[in-house]
Amino acid sequence: MARRFPWISTFILCCALFFTFSPQASTQEEPLREVTILYTNDFHSAFDSIPAYWMPGTPKLGGAAQLAALINQVRQREKTVFLFDTGDMFTGMLSFLTRGEALMEMMLSMGYDAMAIGNHEFDYGSENFSRQMNRVPFPVLGANIFYKGTNHPYSRPYTILERNGVRLGVIGIIGEDARSVALPSGITGLDFADPIPVVRAAVRELRPQVDLIVVLAHQGKTGPMQTDAEAHPEVQRDFDEDVRLCGAVPGIDVFVGGHAHRGIEKPFVHPQTGTLIVQTYGFGTRLGYLKLQLKGKKIISHEGELLKVWSDQLTPDPVVAAKVELYKQKVASEIGGVAGRASVRLVRDYRAESLLGAFVADVMRTASGTDAGITNAGGLRADLPQGPITKGNVLDALPFMNTVVICEMTGAQIREVLEQGFTLERGMIQVSGLRARYDMSRPSGKRLVELLIGGRPAEDGRVYRVATNSFLAQGGDLYQTFLQTKQSETGKLISMVVMEYLEKQREVGAPEMGRLIPITSPPAKQD
Repeated sequence: MARRFPWISTFILCCALFFTFSPQASTQEEPLREVTILYTNDFHSAFDSIPAYWMPGTPKLGGAAQLAALINQVRQREKTVFLFDTGDMFTGMLSFLTRGEALMEMMLSMGYDAMAIGNHEFDYGSENFSRQMNRVPFPVLGANIFYKGTNHPYSRPYTILERNGVRLGVIGIIGEDARSVALPSGITGLDFADPIPVVRAAVRELRPQVDLIVVLAHQGKTGPMQTDAEAHPEVQRDFDEDVRLCGAVPGIDVFVGGHAHRGIEKPFVHPQTGTLIVQTYGFGTRLGYLKLQLKGKKIISHEGELLKVWSDQLTPDPVVAAKVELYKQKVASEIGGVAGRASVRLVRDYRAESLLGAFVADVMRTASGTDAGITNAGGLRADLPQGPITKGNVLDALPFMNTVVICEMTGAQIREVLEQGFTLERGMIQVSGLRARYDMSRPSGKRLVELLIGGRPAEDGRVYRVATNSFLAQGGDLYQTFLQTKQSETGKLISMVVMEYLEKQREVGAPEMGRLIPITSPPAKQD
């Protein structure tokens, strides 16, 4: 039979080879692969756990060593795990005193695979961060950041990671809003390009080489700076900018957001491109968890959530705990201990006047002998506790290199600043020496109803002396009005001025409120 019909054997062999090597058959027979992506964003030097006073029983959440312990649990349980961060690791006491070194060392010990650059990485200048990112083995990514006037990238634009045969192309970007809230003097040597064409080009280059494309992004609107923001949906920012980018750039599999502090409890699936968009509330109270099932280069299913970092239920990672303690001891001798006491907890509120905002504005005005004090809600990074207040607590609350600046401002310019604050775009402006009534039902720019300065009606043409911080004085948070004023730099760090005030007063109480009086509440937030 074989001698009379030799072509039959040849035909059978060819068929076998065809079905073995054809792309379609290969895809069908490829094994199912699982990949786990863990992610953090906007850690802001939250080395210690915090009391979740907005939850029943006030449990503790977060802490660097506890977060590391939870990460290790996932790594022990699952085979192929990647860990990413989308920026704003910096700020806080240890960051301030080590210029970010403590944060980079913590990330090294926790085994991060890559991070994107956030605006606060420039708090101590771009040259400082360049040194810090060169001390760690993992790639620090900023695809749309360039040295000023050149096409020379400031950092790596992307990286390719491979683990257990799974290849990820990872791109890092920073958005326009994040750039606008970076300390202006910290980024004078840099240019920031539109991220969309940059990401599009990187996806085009990486797609043939990898199984998955992951974008780490620090963009969108500035997140609310208040400890209990996750309990207040009305202060949560949207993630429209992330959705827009993912719609404009097909081919992104996973988009990890940051800057907005917008906790996305379950991954959002882009309706056009299918990109999975995720983000946490920040401050290390949640660990982002995303498990993917792959068939070839296609995600066929996913599951994700924000894992609560229950501090009291996790045994702190000993390596991270020891490293954090070492840095604390290292800086303790530099800053000393207790500065004073508070009879109440001085808390922040991003969308209204707050005890902490009023207190800081009062201290600035008192120390400089001015008519008024003005500071931004976004510059307040931690509450001051009831009871003893250490100098470390002050640096956690006021972690920036901001000094007190005295500005000569007309009444009309003060009105402009207040009107901008009433947009809530960058949170509510915090004041001292002023009393303002405002109506949120009015159009933006026309919400100020009444303004008193020193208890008297404000005069538009009169010049007042106003104490503010150097960030606002440089036009930070888009407060361009300050750039039009005559300024005197005191050279005194606001954090040090507050410490001196506490040491002199020994104990402080709640500042008098009713400085910013809403006639109507802000409209309900719409996603």
